[in-house]
Amino acid sequence: MKATTASALFPTPLSLEQAAALTPQQVLMAVQGWLHSEQQAAAFQQQLTAFKEQIDALKHQLDWFKRQTFGQKSEKRIPEAPANQLSLGETMGMEAAALPATAPTRLVPAHQRKVLRSAEDKAEAVPFFDENRVPVETIEIPNPEIAGLTPEQYTVIGSKETYRLAQQPGSYVVIKYVRPVIKRLDTQTISCPPAPVGVLEGSRADVSFVAGVTVDKFLYHLPLYRIHQRLQDMGFTLSRVWLTQLMQQIARLLEPIYEAQFESIRASRVKAMDETPIKAGLKGAGKMKQGYFWPVYGELDEICFPYCESRRAEHVDQLLGLTASPGSVLITDGYAAYSRYAQKTEGLTHAQCWAHTRREFFESQDADPQRAAVALEMIGNIYAVEAEIRDRGLKGAKKQDVRLTKAKPLVEAFFTWVADTAADTGLLPSNPMSKALAYAHKRRAGLEVFLSDADVPIDTNHLERGLRVIPMGRRAWLFCWTELGAKQVGIVQSLLTTCRLHDINPYDYLVDVLQRVGQHPSSRVAELTPRLWKQHFAANPLRSDLYNISQ
Repeated sequence: MKATTASALFPTPLSLEQAAALTPQQVLMAVQGWLHSEQQAAAFQQQLTAFKEQIDALKHQLDWFKRQTFGQKSEKRIPEAPANQLSLGETMGMEAAALPATAPTRLVPAHQRKVLRSAEDKAEAVPFFDENRVPVETIEIPNPEIAGLTPEQYTVIGSKETYRLAQQPGSYVVIKYVRPVIKRLDTQTISCPPAPVGVLEGSRADVSFVAGVTVDKFLYHLPLYRIHQRLQDMGFTLSRVWLTQLMQQIARLLEPIYEAQFESIRASRVKAMDETPIKAGLKGAGKMKQGYFWPVYGELDEICFPYCESRRAEHVDQLLGLTASPGSVLITDGYAAYSRYAQKTEGLTHAQCWAHTRREFFESQDADPQRAAVALEMIGNIYAVEAEIRDRGLKGAKKQDVRLTKAKPLVEAFFTWVADTAADTGLLPSNPMSKALAYAHKRRAGLEVFLSDADVPIDTNHLERGLRVIPMGRRAWLFCWTELGAKQVGIVQSLLTTCRLHDINPYDYLVDVLQRVGQHPSSRVAELTPRLWKQHFAANPLRSDLYNISQ
């Protein structure tokens, strides 16, 4: 039987006499109808609230995707000007209005001003290049005033130099080794000197070409097929497969150096770690597997990009090991794999990144702009203390003293605000601001590690800058054909990026190391890592024959 509602039984309000005349069955039916209506309304309201939360979450995701695709990705925050602060135009307008119609005048004494340099004078200024490394072609321009004059009729009293940046159609050169074949008349023997030994046995590639192609591919993100096209346009007949094999051989030569650098990073007391995706290996017809680089940054400004086939937590154990020296610190983002690793590694402290915490509040601005502005302002004040430390060049105990006296009160005030704001029952759990508050509150212990250890950075931005070469490369070469190829990309990229960190010219480094690695004692292979190479060999590096010819 269908339930009868109270509105159907009593379409109009009842008087006291009418209500007293109702039978018990009629009263029971009315009460049941009211309860049923109330339950329906509550269920509808609950469903409406759930839909609203879902719509807000989807809207936030859509705004994020729009910003990633079309918007500005910078997280720089420019505070709005105070409402009572006038713009420059408004100020000038007020000043102009305040001036009388006929302002008084006064005479200004004459004076001389420096004449600004013209474009031609700027071209004759100090050279804009390193004359020891850049080839210069000199062109002498005759003076038309001496046309028809004899050398006895004029004197050269000086010269002016003007510089222009020029480019030849191509920079590739072929070295031609001419080896004379001789026959001794006394012994009738024929001899010919051997060809110079290259870094790759039997290869037609000079070390200068190998180093140049490696730098073009891994630092300037020029895919090999484009390098191959450029070589063809310049008159070379080469196979693209040959270029690929060349890169594989170079990676194998550099692998012992990469391993030595990774050992140095593992031995660091303070390390930073992250992960970034890369397509590597065939998954099926037209599909690639999803792999990951796990960049690790050591305290001696060295970085390595080990490759693993997934983002599983077990890879952190494999890469870093489950033993750590007392006082070791690992700073990461909020990925749970790092927290689990720190919990089972004795002697390791897990520090968290403030930049990732700030990002949570930055992305909640659309949902709750007022609270987000407060959070960003408070975090900005903490970063201002770090900027002061950087500007003053403080290290060690002095750096820690400034953090404890200036940054610690700001950090405590921030987490007090986080706790008070999270207690606000008006915030829904699905609200981005609620998620940002929970993210910060859950990681408070890790976010406070930098206050008590001067060697721990406040964030992982130094690592983020180092690993930028991977996403930039993904836009150029898109993927690695095999997992082995991804591993080799990590080997080469680790050494070249570390060169940048130590202000080493990557080309000079590769030319020297590729010639040296085959003869260098394996027990001292660490000397060929960029950091130690700069100390031992950078002052007098090995050069290619092409360099020796041009000198």
